[in-house]
Amino acid sequence: MFFSGDPSTRKRVDLGGRSSKERDRQKLLEQTRLERNKRLKLRQQNTAATTIQKCFRGRKVVEAERLKVREQFFSVYGKHLQNADRCCFGPNSNFLRQFLFFFNAKNATDYSALVEACRLLRHFVQDSAGEIYTLFGGTDYLLEDESGAYRVKRFAYACIRAVYENRNQLKDQLLVASSGSSTSAAFLLESLVMLIEPQVSWSCKIVAFLLQRNVYHLIREIIFTAKISTSFQGSAAKASSLEHVLVLIMSHMGQKPCICATDVRWTFISQILTVPFLWQLFPYLKEIFTTKDLSQQYIHHMTIFARGPDKVLPVDMSAEFPGYACLLGNLLEAAALAFVKPDCSFDLAMDFTVVATSFLEELAPFYTLNTKSKENFAADDDDMAIDEKTTDKVLNVDLERQISNAIDPRFLLQLTNVLFRGFSHANGSYKERPSDKEVAAVTAACSFLHVTFNILPLERIMTVLAYRTEIIPVLWNFMKRCHENQNWSSFSEHSAYLPGDAPGWLLPLAVFCPIYKHMLMIVDNEEFYEQEKPLSLKDIRCLIVILRQALWQLLWLNPPMPASSTKSATNTTSLRSRPVEFIQHRVSISASELLSQLQDWNNRRQFTPPSDFQADGVNEHFNSQAMVEGSRAYDVLKRAPFLVPFTSRVKIFTSQLAAAKETSSSHAVFTRNRFRIRRDHILEDAFSQLSSLSEEDLKAPIRVTFVNEFGVEEAGIDGGGIFKDFMENITRAAFDAQYGLFKETTDHLLYPNPGSAMVHEQHLQFFHFLGTLLAKAMFEGILVDIPFATFFLSKLKQKYNYLNDLPSLDPELYRHLIFLKHYEADISELELYFVIVNNEYGEQTVEDLLPGGKNLRVTNENVITFIHLVANHRLNYQIRQQSSHFFRGFQQLIPKDWIDIFNEHELQLMISGSVDGFDLDDLRSHTNYAGGYHRDHYVIDMFWEVLKNFTMENQRKFLKFVTGCSRGPLLGFKYLEPLFCIQRAGGEASEEALDRLPTSATCMNLLKLPPYKSKAQMEQKILYSISADAGFDLS
Repeated sequence: MFFSGDPSTRKRVDLGGRSSKERDRQKLLEQTRLERNKRLKLRQQNTAATTIQKCFRGRKVVEAERLKVREQFFSVYGKHLQNADRCCFGPNSNFLRQFLFFFNAKNATDYSALVEACRLLRHFVQDSAGEIYTLFGGTDYLLEDESGAYRVKRFAYACIRAVYENRNQLKDQLLVASSGSSTSAAFLLESLVMLIEPQVSWSCKIVAFLLQRNVYHLIREIIFTAKISTSFQGSAAKASSLEHVLVLIMSHMGQKPCICATDVRWTFISQILTVPFLWQLFPYLKEIFTTKDLSQQYIHHMTIFARGPDKVLPVDMSAEFPGYACLLGNLLEAAALAFVKPDCSFDLAMDFTVVATSFLEELAPFYTLNTKSKENFAADDDDMAIDEKTTDKVLNVDLERQISNAIDPRFLLQLTNVLFRGFSHANGSYKERPSDKEVAAVTAACSFLHVTFNILPLERIMTVLAYRTEIIPVLWNFMKRCHENQNWSSFSEHSAYLPGDAPGWLLPLAVFCPIYKHMLMIVDNEEFYEQEKPLSLKDIRCLIVILRQALWQLLWLNPPMPASSTKSATNTTSLRSRPVEFIQHRVSISASELLSQLQDWNNRRQFTPPSDFQADGVNEHFNSQAMVEGSRAYDVLKRAPFLVPFTSRVKIFTSQLAAAKETSSSHAVFTRNRFRIRRDHILEDAFSQLSSLSEEDLKAPIRVTFVNEFGVEEAGIDGGGIFKDFMENITRAAFDAQYGLFKETTDHLLYPNPGSAMVHEQHLQFFHFLGTLLAKAMFEGILVDIPFATFFLSKLKQKYNYLNDLPSLDPELYRHLIFLKHYEADISELELYFVIVNNEYGEQTVEDLLPGGKNLRVTNENVITFIHLVANHRLNYQIRQQSSHFFRGFQQLIPKDWIDIFNEHELQLMISGSVDGFDLDDLRSHTNYAGGYHRDHYVIDMFWEVLKNFTMENQRKFLKFVTGCSRGPLLGFKYLEPLFCIQRAGGEASEEALDRLPTSATCMNLLKLPPYKSKAQMEQKILYSISADAGFDLS
């Protein structure tokens, strides 16, 4: 190839890829690496084989040596140690050295020898007056020799190990009383007790040695074996040897004078306190555990792992016995004993509440005793999201009962006494902020009680909290000072139960509201109004402000939560996973119920303006939103209706009625329902014709034609006015006490006659009819003059009546019951029994208030129960059937949730309007004029002056004459449909025209008024027309 003259060399490209030499080099390196690893693995295998062989040969040699030493030992001391003496336990003897070298707890011969050695040890110690030092080393022996000390430790461990390995054979001996027992288990365990007695200087070293070998785990397994023994029927009268061992080891807590290097608290808590029903087996251990120093140390240590017990506690023995549940049951029983001791400290109670609260939270998802909460929140619980991890967990019934029974009234009384000891609850200055100690005590008590409320049945604990503890005064004193000083944040900072950004008033209200609500069910009128117990009326006014602000913040100001979140927040599963949402939901319910209850007290006897119950932030925007179902304002209206002004709620109610009427009228082209009513048989005709209508027909308009006493149809076409007159007349007749379906209280208020069955065979059908009749009047916006008793109106809301409602029914009975409540002498001397005498129409019947009540005498202990059973019988039980049928008839037209937004006092206003008459100026301001009349016409001026001078009764007659109803619209005449109108009648003012009577068209709310020339003439003519009672013949 010739040189081309180009000095640069041409670049060469190898299209064959990487060279074969390079590939061979990489392959060689990989092969070398594999061979190196293979040689390394082979060396490791050879080394491991050598180690195993060494170990095996060593073990074989040791076993051979042990066998040899065992033969020598028994040849010297005998197979049953018949040649052994007290010198054998000394430091110069080979007895223990040889025996501990070959001892195997699973070997029957070795086990028998150990038992015999323990028997000899006990015998020798008894002979030397309990002096064990000289037995093991002479008078100068102080266990300073490490080899000697090790032998004693090994001997102690051999004793407990022998019991553990042979526990199945010893199960009938393990829990036998130690005194005088000659069983194998007694010899072994009593020897261990002698070695670790507190007066023995080496006890701490021996206990530390045992703890390093997990002695508590061995004891735990021994206990479980002993529990299943069929021969054990309960705790022995005297402590067993095993119990003595536990007591001695438990006392070593690493505190002076104890010098144990190992902290025993962890293992005792996790291994022993988690044994189910521990104190039933070891009652003496319980007494020792509850001493001040021990219980305080152990319970304080539990607070370290209370929030994460799964990391510390052993594996559950079964799904029915979770470790923390067993620990909680034992802890509750021990705490009950510790709290009654005079030296019980505040710190102990604080630590206990932290631990117990945490474990109760863990228990909440699958605890089944919360029947009360399930009833209260059944509607929400139907849609709850249940944690799948907990649905298959079922707590053991006996364990469940142990926890429930431990948190009894006496326990709660003792706990609150210790926590609140030294805190004043007197009404003093509220300028001083709560101390840190008081905040901590309130936080602890509220956290524990809140969790308890959501797990245990409330009826068991509420009465004692309300009446036998100072929790209401203490909590109120605390809450008021926080409110006055705006210091709620301090509570959030001290609470480990809730995050720091949660409102500080949440937890106190969660406890205060249900307890005080329960108290108000029991307190009587004299205590509440006169004695002002437990809170003064001034304090109650402040409480209303706190509750109102809290509710408004929870229901309206807080950002809205998704519907699914709200439902899941009601479940006890959320008690731990979502505590803030859970407690917000519960506080909103309990605070709303308490405020509603206080509103009822205010309606009985006003102590604060009704406006105090209304939220400040309710405006037109809120009202418009409240009419939209599913909105947040609608939720506020349903859950706390008193926050919304009464007039706003009436508007919402009328809008619901209007929507229902519109729906009904869209299905009806013409009037389907026409009644022909005889005035002298109005009730019978109305019952037969109205009862035959379907629910849809009841919502449609009804047209009425009256027939007078001569059988002639009255003049007038029903455009609505005749129906109004019919409703007013039929209600007056049907609800008349003389008819026998209703009775009157001393205040002339109506309630169902308990003896109605003796008056009418079809009394229940009549009550259904009357419920429908009242609902129809409300549905059509017609006010009827029927004054119902409050305790009966509560039945329309499906509410329960209490003692406080009894004065309106039977004041005399109420006074007698209050006399019994405050009776200080022996009530049993009054010879009262749990029975009640009914007297209807001269026929007396006796009913038991409880099963077997005629044989159950009323005493000072059960008098409160007797009082409330009597009140329940009169207010709820006697009228239950009548009220139930009335409610069913009422619900055909008015759903319960429509009237739930009103209390009983407001519901009476919805039915009858105000008892104060109507506002004449309001009527004049909303009146139209026709036929030549106008606002300033002289006849109109005369008319208003005449009407103003009428009595209230005549004013009502006039209103009924022109509108068909004697009561004005609830919200004023602005809402009268159509507006009241005065039309000129008679044409010119001729003598014939002036002699005419005024007439009306009630369907149009129209008054046809001739132009009278004088007030006297006008008054005479109007009074004649409104008093003639001529039906519609004057129309």
